[in-house]
Amino acid sequence: MARAVVHVMPKAEILDPQGQAVHRALGRIGVTGVSDVRQGKRFELEIDDTVTDEQLNDLAATLLANTVIEDYEIHREAQ
Repeated sequence: MARAVVHVMPKAEILDPQGQAVHRALGRIGVTGVSDVRQGKRFELEIDDTVTDEQLNDLAATLLANTVIEDYEIHREAQ
């Protein structure tokens, strides 16, 4: 068994209201030095050796990310 991790983030040109809300909250609690916050999603999939990189890419592009407004990265982790 292995783990595939898919990170999904808003594209750079897309506004991120959740990230902006976190950024504003940091100022309210006295945290300085943070210039930007982007909020994304992390998916962890327990997979076996039969799952190909192409299949992972297809499922990320069709199920996990909205590729119109989001980018994604896939990483395999050995266990």
